[in-house]
Amino acid sequence: MKEEIAQIYNESLQIYGAPKIASILQSRGHVITEKTVGNYMREEGIKAIWVRPYVRTTIDPDFDIKLKNILDRDFKPTAPNTVWVTDITYVHTLEGFIYLTSVMDLFSRKIIGWQVSDSLTTEHVIEAVEKAKRSRDLSQPIIIHSDRGCQYVSKSYIEATPAGQYIRSYSNKGNPWDNACIESFHALIKREWLNRFVIKNLKHGHALMFEYIEAFYNTVRIHGYCGMTSPFEFEANFAS
Repeated sequence: MKEEIAQIYNESLQIYGAPKIASILQSRGHVITEKTVGNYMREEGIKAIWVRPYVRTTIDPDFDIKLKNILDRDFKPTAPNTVWVTDITYVHTLEGFIYLTSVMDLFSRKIIGWQVSDSLTTEHVIEAVEKAKRSRDLSQPIIIHSDRGCQYVSKSYIEATPAGQYIRSYSNKGNPWDNACIESFHALIKREWLNRFVIKNLKHGHALMFEYIEAFYNTVRIHGYCGMTSPFEFEANFAS
């Protein structure tokens, strides 16, 4: 339940408080009160952001039009380092939620940048992208695809992905299939690895994710899309 509350909160751009979240949960068939939702939110450190009613009332439609789906579900690039996809997922710990931001090279499904944090601030998304940038060659503009989460449409993210190096692409509204590959990876790391553990805190979660991503998924785990080789081997075979 707490994870669903956090998901609704983030999808609302961190605007919804307990009344609206409780209403959404009730519409989904959950028997839960506004008071219980409020208690869960306090336990997880979630607080609605107050927004003036008139802010951005005429900007949103125009800005939304600018968010183009350049990738358009073309999930099979013919070379590495031409298309990156990125997303954020929630991971529950005994101390509250932590957040994994991942950047995947769509050619090999390799995770080329990732960041674990205890908040949803944009700086952690940017750090994941910067890690990917440091590990790859940016000799040509790269398509970088994401959903329309507030982090990915923020001014700081746009400044960190300048047009000379990146071509920003966004999923269509409410359509997770437009970013299916990175969402599939996040489901995979939970199903195959993280769900085996009672994760204590951020440090413990980071250690588990490092072990899976760097010591198994990228270098060892075979992938049907990669011809039953690991992402690392798939890229090495392409280079040779």
